[in-house]
Amino acid sequence: MLSKRCKYALKAMVCLARVYKQGQLTIASIAEQENIPKKFLEQILLELKRVKLVNSKKGVAGGYYLIKDPNEVSVADLYRIFDGPIALTPCVSLNYYEPCDDCVDEETCYLRNQLIEIRDKTRKSMSEATLQRFIDND
Repeated sequence: MLSKRCKYALKAMVCLARVYKQGQLTIASIAEQENIPKKFLEQILLELKRVKLVNSKKGVAGGYYLIKDPNEVSVADLYRIFDGPIALTPCVSLNYYEPCDDCVDEETCYLRNQLIEIRDKTRKSMSEATLQRFIDND
């Protein structure tokens, strides 16, 4: 399930993607448009800035803006930043692999193969869901 932080990050990023190459938006305007608590949004945008998906300009005409093209940022990217691995268990994670402590042999584990298939389909869908797709389907 998408956490509130991840959902709000996605909403803020889609909002910023709508004005990509046209300027930037203030925290207040994003918070108002997307119905996100301002203080919570500040923390989210700072995290997105830290991972170099957005940047900001100071001053009267300042605000936040996307660094990457909306076609290059996906739900998978945001999910990994705010919610962690896409895999349902650590033993099938591509980026956060850990062996299961209750598994005798991963090669013969009856859960693992199916969970890998679920991970792959989920990852594919989440990777294809770019910011641009949200705008196009708006």
